[in-house]
Parts: sequence; C-alpha cells; structure tokens
Amino acid sequence: MDSQIAVLGAGAWGTAIAKVIADKGKDVIIWSFEEETNDDINKNHRNSRYLPDAALPDTLKATVNIEEAAEGKQFLIYAAPSLFLLDMLKKTLSVNSIREGNTIIAVITKGFLPTQNGPRLILETLEDYLPGFYRQSLVYIAGPSHAEEVSCGKITGLIAASENAKNSIRFRDLLKNQRLFVYSSFDVRGVQVAAAAKNVIAIAFGILDALKTVTDTGMFGDGTESLLLAAGLNEIQILGKALGATHPETFTSISGIGDLDVTCRSVFGRNRRLGKDIVEKNILEPFRDIDNLLSRIGELNYLPEGVAAAKYIKVLAEKHKLKMPISVGMYRILNREIEPLEFLQSFIDGL
Repeated sequence: MDSQIAVLGAGAWGTAIAKVIADKGKDVIIWSFEEETNDDINKNHRNSRYLPDAALPDTLKATVNIEEAAEGKQFLIYAAPSLFLLDMLKKTLSVNSIREGNTIIAVITKGFLPTQNGPRLILETLEDYLPGFYRQSLVYIAGPSHAEEVSCGKITGLIAASENAKNSIRFRDLLKNQRLFVYSSFDVRGVQVAAAAKNVIAIAFGILDALKTVTDTGMFGDGTESLLLAAGLNEIQILGKALGATHPETFTSISGIGDLDVTCRSVFGRNRRLGKDIVEKNILEPFRDIDNLLSRIGELNYLPEGVAAAKYIKVLAEKHKLKMPISVGMYRILNREIEPLEFLQSFIDGL
C-alpha cells in the first residue's frame, strides 16, 4: 500500500485515530509490535485485543516493521504509551524521511518522559532526539476523547497544539470530520500538562467512586466528586503554570476541564478503573511499591497512564515547590505508603 500516513502504535487510541483517517478514504499504515494484532488487522479488519468493537476499513493496513511503516510518510503519528515512547522513537531515527525532515510528526501519547534531568514533557524530550528540523514544529494532539467512542463516530473534540501553526492546521485537516472536531492551539506545554495530569486525578476519582459504595461513613456524595474535580483542575493549572503553559484558557477549555471531566467520569477510563480496583479488588496487594507496579504493569491487563504520571508529578511538585495534595496522595497510595480512605480523610481535613 502506497501510504503517506502512518500511525506507530496499535493500541486502542492509535487504532481509533488510524481508523478516523482511513475512513476518509486515505491509505493508512499502522505499526504493531505484536504479530497477532498485525494479522488480525490485515486479515480480519479488526483489532480484537485493543479495540474489539470497531470494524476497520480496507484502507488501513498493519505491519510489524517499524521502519517500513515510518519511511517516506508525509504524516506520522506516534501513539505508543509513555512507558514505551522513547524506545519507539529511537527505532525510527534512522528513517530517511525523518532524518531529512520531510515528515510532519504528531504525538498522541499522554504523560511525562524520564530523562537525566528528571521528568520532562513529551515534545521537548522528543526534540532532543529528532533532527533540528523538528524543533518547535511537532504537533501534540489531545482532548476529551475515548477510542471506543471516536472509533464509532460519537461527536468528540480534540486539540492539535503546536508552535508551528501550519503543522497544527495540517493535522487538524487530516483528522477532522463531521463528528470529530479539531481545534488548533499554540499552548503546547499547557495542553501536554493537562493531558498527563488529569490521569492522576482520575485515579482519585475512581477511589472516591468506590469508597462511596463500600464505606458506611455517609461522608461521600456527588458534591464530593465535584469538589475533587475542581481541586484536581486547580492542581493541573498550578503544574501547568510552573511548566510554562502560555494560555490560562487552556485549562478551562476542552483540553483542560473537558478532558479531566471525561477521564474521571467515563466508564471507558482506565485510570478511574484503577482507582476503583484499588478499593474494590485490592489490586495493589501483589506490588511492593510504585516502581514494582510500573515494572509489572502488564499484569493488570490494562494500562493506566496515571501510574507513571503520578510518579513524575511528585518529582515535579517537589522540584517546583508546588502544593498538589491529590496528585502526591495518589503517588503515596500507589507506592503503598497510605490507604485510600486515609488519603481522602487527610485531604478533606486539609481543605
């Protein structure tokens, strides 16, 4: 297939984005590191493991050769989870069209990346590895969305953030359709912070959701959820300002409150699910601490990005001397330092 568009990463979100583009009649190639997923997409036009309910168009093909997928593309989207993004990127640095700066690159991964100088935002980290052509030209795509809904045409809005206005518009035009609205933004840092930090707040939301039903304190209700949501948004804004967000309205738009709300409340949210499982299934019991959890994250059988984000946000909060009790509290729960009910009671006492 002579495709000009590639998506690297065949998880649920990567597959949904690839489907959106392919549904517009464009040839798209998606890279999967799993032979089984690769064959499923090519033979059955399904991704049964990660997005089972979506019928994929014939214009979407898969490959297990990452260099083949990336070579010669006009548009390239990195879609690996944050834990694996740098390894994926390094495998594409020898691709001629990337070395020569002929490919326009976007990222849909949410989170922070570890570096020798501590955790950093995704785009600035990737810029250190990519050729200089890409500095201030990468596009970051996020917003209140779930793969399960986007893939079946539910009305959704996304943000394409870039310091390069032309590249933002190019990806906006590539993705948008009658039910997927894509807006441009220059606040690359603010959008990245909102996309990463909201996953940590969603873990807390899941914990609260579970505690409402399993405790008999009578303390928690819908108003408690709204209190947590508002306090969580405040923490995201505090972190965004410290990391160089340029537009306050980023956090009151779909990339801020919109993404936070859907991540906390949707049944599709993996981070909310983790919070509920911590209370209802004692899912952390087999793990010593957060590092042990991250090294064995596959044992959960789903990937909540908020685990790694909680670890890195704690480091950033300490570095910048930020008061972020919810985010740091989630780190302490995941690190097996405190129990969920203990956290919630201490959080409320501190209000």
